[in-house]
Amino acid sequence: MSVSSMAHIDFVPATAEDYKELMSISDGIYKGLDYLPFNYHVWLKDHRRHMFLAKSEGKIVGFESFLLVDGGGTAVLQGLRVAPWMRGQGMAGIIQRYCLDKLHSDHPQVKRVRLTRGEDPPPNLLRMFKVINSKVIYIILIIIQKLLFPGDLLVQNWLPLSTHRSNLEMLFERGVIWIYSEACNTNGSSELSAENSAGSADGYQTNNEHFVSRGPPTQPSSAGFLSLGTPAFPVVYANGTYVFHIDLYGVDPASLKRHVLEQIKLCIKTLPAGSSLFCLMYTEQSLRSELIHLCEGLMPFFLLKDQMILEMDI
Repeated sequence: MSVSSMAHIDFVPATAEDYKELMSISDGIYKGLDYLPFNYHVWLKDHRRHMFLAKSEGKIVGFESFLLVDGGGTAVLQGLRVAPWMRGQGMAGIIQRYCLDKLHSDHPQVKRVRLTRGEDPPPNLLRMFKVINSKVIYIILIIIQKLLFPGDLLVQNWLPLSTHRSNLEMLFERGVIWIYSEACNTNGSSELSAENSAGSADGYQTNNEHFVSRGPPTQPSSAGFLSLGTPAFPVVYANGTYVFHIDLYGVDPASLKRHVLEQIKLCIKTLPAGSSLFCLMYTEQSLRSELIHLCEGLMPFFLLKDQMILEMDI
């Protein structure tokens, strides 16, 4: 049955009671590394996010959400789902059109829409959106034993944000680990400073050896390096399996290595012994070869190679 032949599509707000049915149409997505099962109930509690279900004859056939960011001036589309029997029939476009109409009617202050996709976005998407940035993705699997912002754009775990103060405050609520380092000195080393981002956007501390920040520098140095570690969350891939995202900002290869290793070390401390950890790392295109070289000898997980950030004005 094609979308055009269906009697009617109803759009309703998503609720906690819809979780099980929605997850049933998402089975197998992202090869078992899907973020939605862990985040669904958290998203429902976020006053900045609006979540919708598409239903046909009482059954869930699609899902989408948008998050208001940049002080309410931008909406980010996230979590698109289409039931397996409806894919390839235009359902995603119908859901997207509903979200855009909803933004026009209920949130007229929103002037632009962003989304992130893997490599090779479909042509119809590129006719509506322009690509404003792209980053390299590399994914590795780690078995735990017992023992700067281009264009003022900050992409944290597939969420494209400007460096607007309200966005930073939102990230501070999520327990993101920020690590910032200045340029390497003459012997190839620099001080690393890490901080859990629970705090104020203006808060910082200094001592004789470290710069410790509760967020990125207001005007980060072009020679500095910043990494954001999203708290690991469990996925359905296998029991005891977690996913960890590291977003990397800067162009210095030596800093790339040190930040990745430090973020993984801090993450592993939070997980139980015997866990498996999928680490997704996102960095500038110029550091692709350095990131691949850093991960030589580790177990790669082939899912995506590039992250595309798209935007359109509305």
